[in-house]
Amino acid sequence: MRITGGVNLWDIVAILSFLAFIIAIIGTGVSTFKRKSFRKKWLAVAGVAFVLFIVGVANAPPGENIQPPQTVAEKQEEISLPPETADDEEVAQQGTSGQLKAHFLDVGQGDSILIQFPNGQTMLIDAGTSEAGGAVVSYLKKEGINKINYLVATHPHADHIGGMAAVVHALAVERVYMPRVSHTTKSFENLLATIKTKGLKINKAEAGVTIINQDGIKAGFMAPCSLGYDNLNNYSAVVKVQYGSTAFLLTGDAESVSEQEMIASGANLKADVLKIGHHGSKSSTTKGFLSSVSPKYAVISCGRGNSYGHPHQETLDRLKKAGVQVYRTDAQGTVIITSDGKTLTIKTLSSTQKVRAPDTNSKSISDSIKHAYVK
Repeated sequence: MRITGGVNLWDIVAILSFLAFIIAIIGTGVSTFKRKSFRKKWLAVAGVAFVLFIVGVANAPPGENIQPPQTVAEKQEEISLPPETADDEEVAQQGTSGQLKAHFLDVGQGDSILIQFPNGQTMLIDAGTSEAGGAVVSYLKKEGINKINYLVATHPHADHIGGMAAVVHALAVERVYMPRVSHTTKSFENLLATIKTKGLKINKAEAGVTIINQDGIKAGFMAPCSLGYDNLNNYSAVVKVQYGSTAFLLTGDAESVSEQEMIASGANLKADVLKIGHHGSKSSTTKGFLSSVSPKYAVISCGRGNSYGHPHQETLDRLKKAGVQVYRTDAQGTVIITSDGKTLTIKTLSSTQKVRAPDTNSKSISDSIKHAYVK
């Protein structure tokens, strides 16, 4: 017979009998124990209690030993939360193995994006102004990076490639990609000179060129699609990075002309994360392009209180209407997006950076860039 709740009747009998036996023994020690009449009664009670205790123990059902507390605790430690309820921060702290990290660095009014691939390789897209170069190098070294496998200069504007000479000088670089266009600025000249000093060659950055396709990682250029443009921004090397079912589209300063060409090319532009072109200028992120990319998240890289008014309200309105969640380096500092191939984790870092105007120092370098490219 078992009482509701799982307690055995004979367990109760045994416990009560044992208590009675103890009381009887104690009772024999009192002064009344000296009297024979009391002593006989106490001994009789003790004897009955002892017999009942033995019977209760003998009738207890087998196999119901209670586990010691230590065993219970060990089982509790083995319990883990299901993936859908695990905290995002805990997931992010499980290590970089199997993860891709995209760092949108706060370099003020400029661009710099670090990609850490799951296989240990790295890509750096732009490096901000010349004044930001040292900060970019420091950030890379803080992340334990001493080698850049793929270095992409989206276009020759100083707020994108000004700090790149410092990166090439300080770190080992494996491959360099640039669009086929020159510019008459000191920053551009310094970059070419540093590339030459390091014995590196420049690989073409143009639509259809694959950067990496291994270990479940794909990265390649969606633009530029043409050989010549009136606006230097449209030469921007646009990079698409895919890892598992997640994708990033990183557009440099590409404006509406380049965006329309990418749409017309028929390339798959779909991406979860869109780096907004030209720091959020209204000349980029057209309605049609936004529809083709269909991003969930957008990152705008610009300087706090910049003189260009970036990002323009028109761009912000388009993003809001499309239901895109926006992150801004001027408001939130460096933005880090981690992908495990299925989901994204987004973190922002507070930082301060002085806004720098683009380098306007110019010097003719004629056709020097032509000789630097891989034939």
